[in-house]
Amino acid sequence: MSPFQEPERADSSALGKDPRLLVMTTRQSTGNAAPYFGTDRGPLTFAVAQLSPPGRGISGRVSSAVSGDWAVLGVSRETTSDAVRAFSDAVNGRDVLLFIHGFNETFETAARSAGQLSHSLEFQGRTALFTWPSGGKLFDYAYDRESALWSRDGFVQSLQALVANPTVGRIHIVAHSMGTFLTLEGLRELRDSQDVYARIGSVVLASPDVDIDAFEQTVKRLGPLAQRMTVIIDPGDRALAVSARIAGGVARAGAADRSRLEALGVRVADTSGRGWSMLRHDLFLSNSEVTQVVRRAMDRGG
Repeated sequence: MSPFQEPERADSSALGKDPRLLVMTTRQSTGNAAPYFGTDRGPLTFAVAQLSPPGRGISGRVSSAVSGDWAVLGVSRETTSDAVRAFSDAVNGRDVLLFIHGFNETFETAARSAGQLSHSLEFQGRTALFTWPSGGKLFDYAYDRESALWSRDGFVQSLQALVANPTVGRIHIVAHSMGTFLTLEGLRELRDSQDVYARIGSVVLASPDVDIDAFEQTVKRLGPLAQRMTVIIDPGDRALAVSARIAGGVARAGAADRSRLEALGVRVADTSGRGWSMLRHDLFLSNSEVTQVVRRAMDRGG
């Protein structure tokens, strides 16, 4: 950013004006104020997280204005019906951005990422987070993958709960890394639920940490929904290179050959050479050009 440019305003998004984030999670509650949700597996829970956008200092707290990040101020746990009803009332016919995080994320980091994504997109609908019980540690890869798969039913139920309320507009799904594995598993399970598919505006899979062979098999089963999918790839993604080695050398979809993915009917955005990141695994959040790929996908519905 040029030093002569004004910084982005936190209220350029609907979440910046009303920083309530709908949370749907299979994490176990800790019973503490912070962190409210931990790394253990638990029943599907709906809650509302109160966020603090960057630039809004809170007396007695480390200001998010200092870090430049969103902050989680508190969480109110709700019953399924109450939380979805309250969220749906706030939606008032607008679209929903549903973010599913990836590997090595705590509840707090996932919530902050959801806030940052919504803000960067200047999203004018309501923002929701599906957070599954990642261990939040670099060496918890196996636990995280099993937890993501274990959370499939919770993800399916969350989508069904959103769709059940007619006040919710289109649902735009943005999934990252291992979260794309969970998302695809859930969407495959819902492939006969045309009422759900009809409400999905777009699906963006950023750096999908999915076996390329399994990815092809799953996308083929999704039928016309594949035409509303955008896959963000980078053959130089170092995190996916490590994942491929763990998986016995099988390439990950997020680092696969572009033509192989396009043959499935999905849109592909190759971010090679875009921006800079140590692992090149989170460019959809850290690079404005790549963030605009997400926005265009949502605007056109895939």
